[in-house]
Amino acid sequence: MSLKINLRHIRVSVLLVAFFILGTGFGYWSGRNNIHFSLKGQPQVTIDRTLPADKQDLDFGLFWTVWDSLGQRYLEKSAVVPKQMIFGAIKGMTAALGDPYTVFLPPEENSQAKEDLNGAFDGVGIQLGYSEDQVLSVVAPLEGTPAKRAGVRAGDLILKIDEKVTDGVSLPEAVKLIRGPKGTSVKLTLLHENEGQPFEVSLNRQTIVVPSVELAFVEDGRIAHLKLTRFGDRTNEEWLTAVEKIVTAEKLEGIVLDMRNNPGGYLSGAVFISSEFLSDGVVVQQQSSGGGRETFSVDRVGKLTGQPVAVLINKGSASASEIVAGALKDHGRAKVVGEVSYGKGTVQEAEDLPGGSGLHITVAKWLTPEGNSIDKEGIAPDVEVTDDPESEDVDEQLLKAVELLLD
Repeated sequence: MSLKINLRHIRVSVLLVAFFILGTGFGYWSGRNNIHFSLKGQPQVTIDRTLPADKQDLDFGLFWTVWDSLGQRYLEKSAVVPKQMIFGAIKGMTAALGDPYTVFLPPEENSQAKEDLNGAFDGVGIQLGYSEDQVLSVVAPLEGTPAKRAGVRAGDLILKIDEKVTDGVSLPEAVKLIRGPKGTSVKLTLLHENEGQPFEVSLNRQTIVVPSVELAFVEDGRIAHLKLTRFGDRTNEEWLTAVEKIVTAEKLEGIVLDMRNNPGGYLSGAVFISSEFLSDGVVVQQQSSGGGRETFSVDRVGKLTGQPVAVLINKGSASASEIVAGALKDHGRAKVVGEVSYGKGTVQEAEDLPGGSGLHITVAKWLTPEGNSIDKEGIAPDVEVTDDPESEDVDEQLLKAVELLLD
């Protein structure tokens, strides 16, 4: 994630981060309430219980009563670790907002979130999110990973991780539980969408390196199948390499931009990709809690502004991938094919805090160029095609996109 820099820069570069598993008002408290801790060696905590001058009307008596009672009376004294208690209190503060995307990340979890966008880590190949009922769920299993091979599907509810029930588990906590060293295993209790009987899968963790961009030519070279799996640190460089191959193709008649199971990443990446296909205009709007709007527009000269385009999305397409699909759809630049997307339409600002921890705060909703919010609604395709998960040898959605381009 970003270092502590101005919020404008954070909005442009580090937003809409989906947690991968391939395998947070704390700044106020540390700066204003004199709570300090060391992340190395033995925990060092200094606490000043004096409230800031502008917060004298708050009563923290109950908090300190519980703090003192735990320290004095809890049976297992070794478990009373002030640093961890502070982390837990901050997690509870963010959880009280009821927003699963506003989270405090202790150092280890914050480091994992950064690794995700780099694209190489140990895990099982699951991207996580929440269902409409706020149940931990699979946004998408990644191709060629243990999860995909075991039959895990986009939309599966995750009821247990090993023996831990996931009710109330945050995304970072779930990441920590499912990840682990290569060669170890984790057991998940899952429920397929529209099925009534849960089932268990045991997944062996492996090191997973996932490229952001994959290019193949189909239909005797007439169609470029350009698959974009995330918007991460390496995406732009990989994308430009693929685009150079497309622009030099001799028989090209169209491009399929495949963002199925793409959970998102950097907002700046969404603007970068959209600008490859749009000559000008708004890519996305950001609406704050006060109703104000900030506009992000095409910011470079793209090389694919004239070729016919079809966009593929499904229920695993979220966040930044929905921005791109929404922009190309609203501008009439592409036909969108597939299923209604995930509906991750909120914006998170990511901030690194002292000691390596991090804070993600939902600060706004994003809107398509026409001003439509898709939060919890998703992007509706122009042509709806549902892939049959039982027939992996036939890709109905890709076939339909190719058909539209060659028609």
